[in-house]
Amino acid sequence: MAIAERTAPRAPHTGAVNVIVRGKSESPTKMTVQAGKFRLIIDEPEKMGGTNEGPSPVQALLMALAGCLNVTGHHVARERSLKLNGMKLKIEGVMNPCNFIGCSFDERAGFRQVVLTITPDFEDATNEEIDAWLEETESRCPVTDNIRTGTHVSVVRK
Repeated sequence: MAIAERTAPRAPHTGAVNVIVRGKSESPTKMTVQAGKFRLIIDEPEKMGGTNEGPSPVQALLMALAGCLNVTGHHVARERSLKLNGMKLKIEGVMNPCNFIGCSFDERAGFRQVVLTITPDFEDATNEEIDAWLEETESRCPVTDNIRTGTHVSVVRK
């Protein structure tokens, strides 16, 4: 089934959604961030000078990717009338920390590669249905889109 051939109509476009995250530095490596009523500590591991009280920023990014693919995958499965019991994910990001720590600026600061292995648990789905589901899930996941696409980021001082 091609992406354009959906088994259920999409909800009408309702406009832009603003997502706001606020943060407060607790130390040079630790920040408490809040989104709505949820709080999370972002920290660095001890070997990077942190207290290891939460995931590092790059770990949090990949965790967000996992969560987004889970939500998107279940949504797409429902639209396609597929019974998705769950999924397992492994995400591995490869990066060179030299740009971040200042030892070299020859490579970009972020991941040069992210490899995602997904093991979905479907009931009675064909390989073709699963492949089409995965293609659509990947294309509709907002976090995947933000990692892959050059999203404009403005950093302003207040």
